[in-house]
Amino acid sequence: MSTLRERFEQPALAALPKLTPHERALVHRELAEIAQGGYDGPLVEELRKLAAAVPERAYDDGAQVLLRMHEIAGSGNFQSCLSSLPLIRACFALDLVPEGGDAPAELIVGRGHIAPGFYAERYVRGSFPLAPLTTLHEGGLTGVIHRDLGFNNTMRYSLGVGVAQAVSLSMDLARRGDDRKVVCLAGDGELQEGVTFECLRFAYEMGLSNLILVVDANGRGIEPLHKPLNPKYLASFLPHVVEVDGQDSEAIQRALGALLRRPGSAALVCRTRKGEHSFKPANAAGKPDTPSFAGTSGRMLAAYQRRTGRDLAVFTADMAARFGLRGHLPYSNTGLAETLSVGLTLQLPEDTLKVIATDAMYYMDSLSMVTEASTSVRNLLVLAGRSWGAWGGAHNATNLLGLLLGVRVYEPVTPAEFDAVLDRLAAHPGTAHVASMIDARFDPPGIDCSSRLDGSVWMTPPAMARPQAALVTFGYASVLVAEANRDVGLPHLHCAALDPELDLDTRAALAGCRRIIGVEYNGAQGGFGERLRAKYLLPIEVHGIRHDIANRVHARQLALHGMDPQTLRGLLARLDAKEVDHAPAHA
Repeated sequence: MSTLRERFEQPALAALPKLTPHERALVHRELAEIAQGGYDGPLVEELRKLAAAVPERAYDDGAQVLLRMHEIAGSGNFQSCLSSLPLIRACFALDLVPEGGDAPAELIVGRGHIAPGFYAERYVRGSFPLAPLTTLHEGGLTGVIHRDLGFNNTMRYSLGVGVAQAVSLSMDLARRGDDRKVVCLAGDGELQEGVTFECLRFAYEMGLSNLILVVDANGRGIEPLHKPLNPKYLASFLPHVVEVDGQDSEAIQRALGALLRRPGSAALVCRTRKGEHSFKPANAAGKPDTPSFAGTSGRMLAAYQRRTGRDLAVFTADMAARFGLRGHLPYSNTGLAETLSVGLTLQLPEDTLKVIATDAMYYMDSLSMVTEASTSVRNLLVLAGRSWGAWGGAHNATNLLGLLLGVRVYEPVTPAEFDAVLDRLAAHPGTAHVASMIDARFDPPGIDCSSRLDGSVWMTPPAMARPQAALVTFGYASVLVAEANRDVGLPHLHCAALDPELDLDTRAALAGCRRIIGVEYNGAQGGFGERLRAKYLLPIEVHGIRHDIANRVHARQLALHGMDPQTLRGLLARLDAKEVDHAPAHA
């Protein structure tokens, strides 16, 4: 368990230049208080203790606090938090958010990304300090709910989990004869997840009478929903459904209080409003965004369609903006029904190119359907977005796709490599192809694997036929390593395929090396480097991701996993000729 100082001090100090003078003074006072010691207990208790020790508040309105948190972070789900803020305030007013005492009902926050709204409301109520708020998404304060921060549940990857957690708790309370109710805060987009139907159906069939589903019905996921939430759907499983103005916290409080007193399960639909999903700082308004590489997918697919004249069917679970689809080609948004986005490909004409635009947490949810599609659908392309940013994704997700029967996985870093993936799929329509698409902005390298997609290319060729040391990298890691290697000049081999086929000359060059370092922005276990080591019996030392993906922005992820320029330069420096002479022959 990390202490308050270990978790927040350095990120808070890094945020100081972004703060107002008043904010900066308060953060300094809080950090000085922490430095005096005595803050070594459970995190949520120590946060309350620090807030009491420095009681001055910079703001008295949760909406102001939310805005400042996102302005300081420069990213996040500000509008989602803002649309749920009246619901959050009602929960506080009804004592559903425990502040050191017992709550009249159990609160499960299924809309996990609205955690900052709870932090903001706690701050204005005097039970949360300012310094941690300045560290949102920057290695200090997580943007997703967690038990360590006073919530009853923890969420990591997927919406829909919260409804399952609520039904689980409702069933357990009923089994133990506890008559308290369970209040679950959910979103209308979240209710499009298949698991929420399973949960509500199960709760109905089990006769659970202690579940209150509170829905933030703002009409949006990342994109606008096709139609508003249908209360009749909820009424099929919950005997009492009430609708209320979701902008009025007092009306929500009255309605929810009445449902808590009323026998039986129920749903409270709060009609709210939500702006554009992703937060953009005010100084970025009107400025054209430089898209990430994943964000150019729509443009590249449209160019491919013009070049080949092929019929494309594109499906996405609310990820059109992420892949830059809008304005470039037609697509079907299935909302947050990611399994459906795969299922809709199952009976399309064989010659149609079927594109599923999803991401590291969504395609894991639909892995069983992806398995089905990969064995029965021809011309199937999965665009697997990969950011490992504020939400994160399992660090072996790309490797899991590589284990599916007959699937080829690539991580293109140039438009030409992306085209090569599409051309290979056209030549091998019976094999599902996955393109791991990185949510990072970078200049594509001048050398790529487009002409040898399943092979490799030397980005920095060896000066001799049998080099003593070499770097072998996969996908995006090639971009990162090429920058770090610019002034070092070590032989550097780039691969776009997760499981490449190396030609005889390349294998001979690598086999003569005393040391080879394989670098991948990917899970090391069962990943690119380990596959190469086992396949070709090469002395590869794997530098990849070996531990959990934390909820933080991309730049902080790089440093967390040793992929930042400074760490990579240090790694390369240890491979100079002098050290190679004394290096072990095997990893």
